[in-house]
Amino acid sequence: MSEISPIGQKLGNNSKGPKGELPFYGRRKGRPLRPQMRALFDNALPEIAVPQGLESLDGLFAHAPKDIYLEIGFGGGEHLSQIAAQAPDSGFIGAEPFINGVASLLRHIEEEELSNIRIWPDDVRLILDDLPSGCLAGAYIMFPDPWPKKRHAGRRILQQSMRDRLARLIRKGGKLRMASDHPIAKTWLLAEAMADDRFIWQANCADDWRVRPQDWPETRYMAKGVEEGRPSSWFEFIRK
Repeated sequence: MSEISPIGQKLGNNSKGPKGELPFYGRRKGRPLRPQMRALFDNALPEIAVPQGLESLDGLFAHAPKDIYLEIGFGGGEHLSQIAAQAPDSGFIGAEPFINGVASLLRHIEEEELSNIRIWPDDVRLILDDLPSGCLAGAYIMFPDPWPKKRHAGRRILQQSMRDRLARLIRKGGKLRMASDHPIAKTWLLAEAMADDRFIWQANCADDWRVRPQDWPETRYMAKGVEEGRPSSWFEFIRK
């Protein structure tokens, strides 16, 4: 049975937006949510969900932040909740279609009493074209699905269409931050971003991409990857 999101979007195998069909290949849900998590999903999410058809970020946050950041695919929300806690004066939008991940972020928000996160619980592509140009101070793409098979390369997140959208939304001097522990995803992310002259890679030496920057919080997933011999790479680009 399909789920119905708080914004009225039917969550099936494909997402349908106002501009037509968008193929969706990831998971929508995993194990059934525990009662506490289901309550958060049902009661807390509608209060902080990004409205459908949003054309301006004015009024999205009560504290009117100067800087707003977007995380595309926040997983369980550990990274997003940590960066939001570090920058309470900024605003953060997290997009994630996986219901269990959304519930996990809601738990982090409740436990850490965060008021500067808003959630889009669906495919991020459904809102990007509605947002105003230059509205973001930065965007994060953290450990995206590598889709390692060549025939699935078209499913990888940093396609030309996504770069065009991010280049429009991230203001000049804003940041595009990406990380991965998968060799194919690392190569793809770096090659695609470097091929776009609208984004300038900030690395000056190998440690700049091999060593986690101090202001990038470590998550349990990252630590587990190191333990299992999957070192992460860290890429920071500046919007030209």
